[in-house]
Amino acid sequence: MRPARSAGRGDIGQNGRDERRHSLSGQQLMQPRDVRLEPELARRLASRAAALAPLGSLAADSVALTAEQSAALERLADRLANTYPYGDERYIGQMLKPPHPLAWAAYATTMLLNPNNHALDGGPATAEMEQEAVAAIAAMFGYDEHIGHLTSSGTIANLEALWVARELRPDAAIVFGENAHYTHARMCQLIGVPADPVAQDEHGRIDLDALGRRLQAGGVGTVVATLGTTSLGAIDRIEQIVELCSRHGARLHVDAAYGGFFTLLADGATPGVEPAPFAALRRADSIVVDPHKHGLQPYGCGCVLFADPSVARLYAHDSPYTYFTSRERHLGEISLECSRAGAAAAALWTTLEALPLTREGLGSHLAASRAAAQGLTAALAGAEVAIVVAPELDIICPFPRLARASAISERCERAFDSLAQAGWHAAKIRLQTSWLRRTHPEIEHDADELTTLRLVLMKPAHADIVEELASVLREHLARG
Repeated sequence: MRPARSAGRGDIGQNGRDERRHSLSGQQLMQPRDVRLEPELARRLASRAAALAPLGSLAADSVALTAEQSAALERLADRLANTYPYGDERYIGQMLKPPHPLAWAAYATTMLLNPNNHALDGGPATAEMEQEAVAAIAAMFGYDEHIGHLTSSGTIANLEALWVARELRPDAAIVFGENAHYTHARMCQLIGVPADPVAQDEHGRIDLDALGRRLQAGGVGTVVATLGTTSLGAIDRIEQIVELCSRHGARLHVDAAYGGFFTLLADGATPGVEPAPFAALRRADSIVVDPHKHGLQPYGCGCVLFADPSVARLYAHDSPYTYFTSRERHLGEISLECSRAGAAAAALWTTLEALPLTREGLGSHLAASRAAAQGLTAALAGAEVAIVVAPELDIICPFPRLARASAISERCERAFDSLAQAGWHAAKIRLQTSWLRRTHPEIEHDADELTTLRLVLMKPAHADIVEELASVLREHLARG
């Protein structure tokens, strides 16, 4: 079902920042708080909230709500109606979509028990499920041995990986590309480690020559490579980076939070991804992936993996009342986080039972997203619309072929707003004009920054609307 025509829209930049802006004519645009779900969806949401409430306890056959409690649920449903239609194929804005219905059902079922995966007595069943699901992910990446666990987010997963990097190389710098997610610089600040960003190349990947020079200068403990940047979906050349790290004695951490599950398509088949960077993952010292992105899970569910199980020693701590129920290692003994939702592990485990980590299983969802990006790129080919870089995953950034950087920005700002008015919710990205001119030298540099559209085609339904979307984009990007 498609969303109703909506005047609401959000200006969300590449780092997820909400910016309130005025239209080019000076009129105040409607803000994200003004977005409303289609009335039928809002009605269905309220109905399901009421239907779920009586099922909310195992202690009784049914839970009876008081009038005040029922009213509170009604107010909740009304407030939640102020949300973008993330499940609709015309939502193409950010890395957001509802979890798989199976994951939702497994999560809700497990929340009737509300286990805590910190210690085995807090969640014996869900701790085992977590270990099995994490082992399946490790095997997908080619790890023969591993230690790892789920986290509440990719940010926390990366924090743990960088913390381990600091503990192993306490006096060395952590190096990442300027294309990397901003969390790496922030986490280096948090743990007190020197952070050295290096340039990105014209494709939005870490610049290998710049990285080589930095490694040659010495003092690098760990290099962070990105397998699927959150801005452009670019894939760092892991197979070359791991060789550079080996040559200079540096560790390699791969932030595969967004792109990791595309490993399932790195087999040479179509649609697919470049196999070499994914094949090299087995040589990384640590990897982060987010099941709550392409793993079809609810927020929050990240995962951190280490190739060397002996890093468990770095987590050693004493809790005299927590780990006495078993001589087995508890998940809390290899995690910086303490309390963690066992429901997240149960949801992931159940999903992988039905959709295993194969091209035909979970990979079928990624194949549709990849096909959508490739199909849209082909459908937009021509004199009217250009693409920032050829998509390597399922993110595509189109802009009108105009002479001046300022004119491109103005047209994309107008298209962003007019698309939202028509019920298509896109995003925008700000780019350095000097960087974009490396692949689009025809653009006149009359502004240091320019804005293009940014589309995330991460729902399988996007593969079915490629021609319609291409037509809509051409129409709105052509409006003066």
